[in-house]
Amino acid sequence: MKQGTAIVGFILSFLAGMLVMWGMQQGGIGKGGTSIKAEKGAWSDEDAAIPVTSKDPIWGSRTAPVTVVVFSEFECPFCSRVEASLETLKTEYGPEKLRLVWKSYPLPFHANARPASVAAETVRALAGNDAFWQFHKSAFANQKALNRENFEKWAVEAGVDLAKFKDELDKNTYAAKVEEDEKLGKALGVKGTPHTFINGVVVNGARPVENFKEIVEAQLKEAQALLDSGTKADRVYVEATKKNFKAPAAAATAERRERPEPGEDKSVWNVPVGKSPMKGPADALVTIVLFSEYQCPFCKRVEPTLDQLLKDYGNKLRLVWKDRPLAFHADAEPAALFAAEARKQKGEKGFWDAHAILFENQGKFKMENFEEYARTLGLNWAAVKSAIENKTHIASIKADAELADTLKASGTPHMFINGRRLSGAQPIESFKKLIDEEMAKAEALVKAGTSKASVYEEIMKKGQTAPAVEKKNVPAPTAANPFKGGKNAKIVLQVFSDFECPFCGRIEPTMDELLAKYGDKIQVVWRNLPLSFHKQAKVAAEAAMEVFKQKGNEGFWRFHDTLFKNQRALSRADLERYAEEMGCDMAKFRAALDNGTHTKAVEEDAAIGARAGITGTPAVVINGHLVSGAQPTAEFEKVIQKAEAELKK
Repeated sequence: MKQGTAIVGFILSFLAGMLVMWGMQQGGIGKGGTSIKAEKGAWSDEDAAIPVTSKDPIWGSRTAPVTVVVFSEFECPFCSRVEASLETLKTEYGPEKLRLVWKSYPLPFHANARPASVAAETVRALAGNDAFWQFHKSAFANQKALNRENFEKWAVEAGVDLAKFKDELDKNTYAAKVEEDEKLGKALGVKGTPHTFINGVVVNGARPVENFKEIVEAQLKEAQALLDSGTKADRVYVEATKKNFKAPAAAATAERRERPEPGEDKSVWNVPVGKSPMKGPADALVTIVLFSEYQCPFCKRVEPTLDQLLKDYGNKLRLVWKDRPLAFHADAEPAALFAAEARKQKGEKGFWDAHAILFENQGKFKMENFEEYARTLGLNWAAVKSAIENKTHIASIKADAELADTLKASGTPHMFINGRRLSGAQPIESFKKLIDEEMAKAEALVKAGTSKASVYEEIMKKGQTAPAVEKKNVPAPTAANPFKGGKNAKIVLQVFSDFECPFCGRIEPTMDELLAKYGDKIQVVWRNLPLSFHKQAKVAAEAAMEVFKQKGNEGFWRFHDTLFKNQRALSRADLERYAEEMGCDMAKFRAALDNGTHTKAVEEDAAIGARAGITGTPAVVINGHLVSGAQPTAEFEKVIQKAEAELKK
């Protein structure tokens, strides 16, 4: 009888287990990546190096040995790209091995990212993880349609009660969760998106899935070692992050902790006023230098705050405008040119009148709009039209933008209050706190004998300037290095790059732009630096060098362009197809790859980079000066101009 009972019990247990597994498949990867049921009740891994809690959107089991935490947002194209890698991980590892945690990190220059993040967090709070991931899928599928109407539609499709959703969204209830994630991200050193932590190991950007898998596999082994040593399954993540996560530099971390408001910088920067437009007296005790532009919604949002501050502080406050048209706002530069021409015709009042009308009509920046504004302001339309079309005032606009780059004022609006940084459309209290602190310092200077007119200049004397360009000792190229530009150019840009690296692809248009501007005055040289985690990069480099051998410089750069246009198709078969299309001798091409003919040359380039301390790509050494990463064209131009000045000495 006991034996029969045991058998029945075994069968029932087996069936129950099968039902559980079936349930996981129905709610998990069996449905193409929706989440399994989250653990009931609140829980928190606040003591992990990258804290996660039951309030976060989660896919997978809390006891999964590997946790992927992604700081991301819905408008970022690179975040969209990384989704494919994350979906592959979910499918291959399943919810019992892998947990995915979402942290909202909307970037300030993506106007729709924050509203989308708040809407997504609202969906999760009202209807749980499954609803969040469905909304998440809809948002990424419609990145150019992130608006309130669609948020409501996607929320309903995800099973959320529309009335509740509208109510919570109107009250902005779950904006606090987004802000909490942002604060955490900044403390962890997150600067862009996507930014991923795998059990605390950092992966920056939209990397290929192989990069993620390599780390996941290593972490599975580490997790097993923790389990074998007695660590409980629900503590593996906490212990793994403590071991793997490398915190930002202590000084940077301390500075973040000291910041009383988001975006504020305790240090003082040397920010010259120059001949820029200003409101308020030149001898004001406090000066706000504003880097801004007319198409940015956040710049418009900060305008009423600045107007109120000027009223509240009167003659004690001065506002200085610096143009910072962002590259992805196509109408920002024409608007800046309009305002500059208004200043030329009507002085400071003309500028600020134009400034006001542009912000009042943000988004209406076509030529017919500018004509209407010119007539309203009493401007000479023919001169305005010419100034916009011929970019008459572009030099001063570019000078402002270059100053912004030097000061690391990458987004807008970006303010310096007597040299102290404050970024974003902050509440008026954030401004007043800094202004009051700087006012007290300025009044102390005046009391000590500094004239009011000299206060700002005196403060700037001790202000920080941009660090000097890093020097790198890289030998001159030889005939064995592909190049384009002037054969005898005295300014040489040695580009350490990798055909599979997406950031390397980004600087290619910049190199073409520089060659178009400087012509034979510069030479761009290719140096191979295939990164170890890019599986196809090394063979692509060797293939390119064989094309160089067969077809010379012209052939190399044609092949080079083809590889960058097809970064996701760099298999051996792809490389052979590209070479054949160029008319290469395919027997020699295949033999070169089979025999490693160019392996030594590729490795020598990488060794030159390593000896110079270059470990990442892209890295461009201009006459011994390093420009690291996919920087704006202006950054390269500054170093080129520095090199020109050195040659004249």
